Amino acid sequence: MASINKLAILSRTLSSAAAQATVKPPVQVFGLEGRYATALYSAASKLSQLDQVEKDLTALQATIRSDKKLREYVTSPIINKKVMATALKEASEKLRFAPATANLLGLLADNGRLKKLDTVINAYKTIMAAHRGEVVCEVVTAKPLDASQSKQLEGALKSFLKGNESLKITSRVDPSIIGGLIVSIGDKYVDMSIATKVKLYTDVIQTAA
Repeated sequence: MASINKLAILSRTLSSAAAQATVKPPVQVFGLEGRYATALYSAASKLSQLDQVEKDLTALQATIRSDKKLREYVTSPIINKKVMATALKEASEKLRFAPATANLLGLLADNGRLKKLDTVINAYKTIMAAHRGEVVCEVVTAKPLDASQSKQLEGALKSFLKGNESLKITSRVDPSIIGGLIVSIGDKYVDMSIATKVKLYTDVIQTAA
């Protein structure tokens, strides 16, 4: 309960209009990372920092993913939480991060949740995509699609769009699915992988045996 209550700090302490209702995101994101991302969206929206926060977090995410030492340092359970929070605050000032970004990092450090930073950033990106009218779609295939296959798939996915929505596709290769594809678009999830079909048939055979 204490951890959930602390999330409210992200919205309350960053806005002089604390009495205003929380700004609801255009799409609901779930889990702990969703609560942090939602609180961040509300605070950043009140401060007119939505785009700047996204820019800050995208740059930070890229740096952490490419720098192994920094990644280990940020997610280390050994380092004192207060020391880490202070270090992140100082770094945020030097990098000229938006106040909402800096406060998120400090809050995650203070709560010992920095290991969730990557998923919090992804959740915030999902909210911002919806904010811009983009429908985020992830396509997982066993091997990269060629240009013709990508075009056909994009045409089929566009049928899910409404009004002025635009499609934002990210692709990921996962050989373990063997073949077929897995598609996540908006709140829809379709698993057409061969691996899943094999498992289904195997379960049926074992049940019938």
